[in-house]
Amino acid sequence: MSDLRAGVHGEPALSARLEPWMVDLLADPARCAGLLQRYGSPVNVIDPAPLRRNADELVEAGSRAGVQVELFFARKANKALSLVDEMLSSGHGVDVASEPELRQVLQRGAPGERIILTAAVKPEPLLRLALQHGVTISLDSLDEATIVADLARLLGTMARVAPRLAPPPALGLPPTRFGDHADAWLTLPEAGGALDAVGVHFHLHDYRADDRARMLGPAIDLVTGLRERGHRPRFVDIGGGVPISYLDDAPQWETFWSAHRLGLERGDESITWKNRALGAVYPFHQSPVRGAWLRDLLAAPLGEGSVADALRAAGLALHLEPGRALLDGCGLTLARVAFVKRRSDGVGLVGLEMNRTQCRSTSDDFLVDPILVRAGAAGPPLDGFLVGAYCIEDEVILLRRMHFARGVAVGDVIALPNTGGYLMHILESASHQIPLARNVVRRAAGVEPDAIDTWPNDPTTRRPA
Repeated sequence: MSDLRAGVHGEPALSARLEPWMVDLLADPARCAGLLQRYGSPVNVIDPAPLRRNADELVEAGSRAGVQVELFFARKANKALSLVDEMLSSGHGVDVASEPELRQVLQRGAPGERIILTAAVKPEPLLRLALQHGVTISLDSLDEATIVADLARLLGTMARVAPRLAPPPALGLPPTRFGDHADAWLTLPEAGGALDAVGVHFHLHDYRADDRARMLGPAIDLVTGLRERGHRPRFVDIGGGVPISYLDDAPQWETFWSAHRLGLERGDESITWKNRALGAVYPFHQSPVRGAWLRDLLAAPLGEGSVADALRAAGLALHLEPGRALLDGCGLTLARVAFVKRRSDGVGLVGLEMNRTQCRSTSDDFLVDPILVRAGAAGPPLDGFLVGAYCIEDEVILLRRMHFARGVAVGDVIALPNTGGYLMHILESASHQIPLARNVVRRAAGVEPDAIDTWPNDPTTRRPA
């Protein structure tokens, strides 16, 4: 393990937490090179097995508190169909946000009751497909509720819906573009018409358990109001935001931010490309995470008891839509080193056969050290930046400056660890008409292409199988 991490690190280091399967793969340079030779660079390697373990941890946390926890994998976090298959075979559901996502999940055998549609914009063909298959639709507005109801009547069916509740201003929570307030949702038609309110949904853009505990009070109140109108909601869905940690070393995380602040004051490039300030970043180290975080949420005070007490008293299941929390440990990205050179002012540049959208979420940067898989002999030390394929001056894979104590050379492989959740696909681009990265799945018999790369989306952006 230590040998794997010795090849390259940022300054200061942010050492990735690695799954055993990652260690096994990265310790074999020939296998890594072989994957890139066969599938192109970069290649996303996916192991679905940790998903089941992560799901079990969340369900168990609910069970210990006497709360039924039902999971819906946030499909937007990763498009690989092997992950959908793993989720469904584990008895859980899927959260979809587009018509292709919904069609693919249905084709993988998911029944409608194990799918929730949370798309921010829901065109009529998407709604029609959802209604035809009994998918639960998260409603964002009364306009959307009217469209869904009209379409349901046209199709001769009843729409399963979950009104999405916006935070009451009195709670002091950050504003959100999603959902509407309770007074709006209490104007929904009474039960027996085209809409069947089967649950209440909300979305918060943070990872704080206590914020969700506070929001659950108004959500349960809305459940009560809908029941008084004849509806039978059976769950509250708190969306995603279940935290994970990419790093095991809390002091490394704290040291990095101290060094970053000093680097900004100095005005040099010792920490980041062009001394770029990092602001909007995922908390790559945090605690508690996943199961422990959910236990804290369920134990948080609400009313005269706890959140768990309130859910049990209301006869409600708790729905979660995790992305990262389920995909923690499920993926890594491999890319081939294409060149090693100097910028015009002498700063080192290591060019990779990939682009910056292929390891990037909505955060400013991916703050985890890569792994160097060496193809040949060591060389002279080098420090500098990982740059990518787009013809843009600031085409940088990672904004952090990297140090190669024993050099780096053309043909070496750079591995970006734990990229399964949101980092592979959420922003990927085929600009310059460079094909999208292939996705491969680890199986007992070896590695095989994920079925998403043969699904008929847009064959012009796919490398040949």
